[in-house]
Amino acid sequence: MNTPIDISEESGVRYLHFGSDWVQGAMRLRKPDALELEYTREMMAGLLLRPAPWPARVLLIGLGAGSLAKFVHRQLPGAATTVVEIAPEVHAVARQYFRLPDEDERLRVVIGDGAAFVEQDDSQWDLIAVDGFDSHARAGALAGQAFYEACRRRLSADGLLAVNMFGELRGFKTQLQRLQKAFGGRVLALPPCPSGNVVAFATAGEVIEVDAALLEARAAALEAGTGLKLGSTLKRLRKSGLLGEGRLRL
Repeated sequence: MNTPIDISEESGVRYLHFGSDWVQGAMRLRKPDALELEYTREMMAGLLLRPAPWPARVLLIGLGAGSLAKFVHRQLPGAATTVVEIAPEVHAVARQYFRLPDEDERLRVVIGDGAAFVEQDDSQWDLIAVDGFDSHARAGALAGQAFYEACRRRLSADGLLAVNMFGELRGFKTQLQRLQKAFGGRVLALPPCPSGNVVAFATAGEVIEVDAALLEARAAALEAGTGLKLGSTLKRLRKSGLLGEGRLRL
């Protein structure tokens, strides 16, 4: 494929676009390994649901500006990450303009179709994070029933799937229904970000129950240790009523 790529900069932040105004990634020049966009921070909110040193094996579908790959590589030294990106030009731009590190024993980049990779590769993953869109903000096969079911098969016993959705504007309800079907209802959709993105988590393992106090403690530890800020996520969770009886259940 040939992905149209544009790069812009404003107020110390470099943005990636795929031939449209949609922001496909961002990097603050003074903090290149930080997660600049709120939805990318929420893609890592699974760290609130599992005790460290989870996750050990991470699969990222869609590279974009490399934000998630850089964060995991820098801040989670016990994790090995594989990234699947369909467009080689996106990989080249992430390395040249967004400081994606070279591949090593903890970071591998596969140029290929993410849906096909999950279907064909029989590896097991602790975290699968899906953030793949084309220039029209369409997820294609990465929002399909078969893909979500394949993701379920590829999760380890304590595995989580994290999916970035574009909210109501881009068929969020349909995607969520497919996710619910694939995971037997074991899905948590976070309240929408101000940008309109909705990040959903799904699991097929043991029931996850984390009380609000532990969520707060883990969030504080993550911010202190990695700079990951999830305070606004917890605030929206409290307001949404998803912390029923003072705990989060998935």
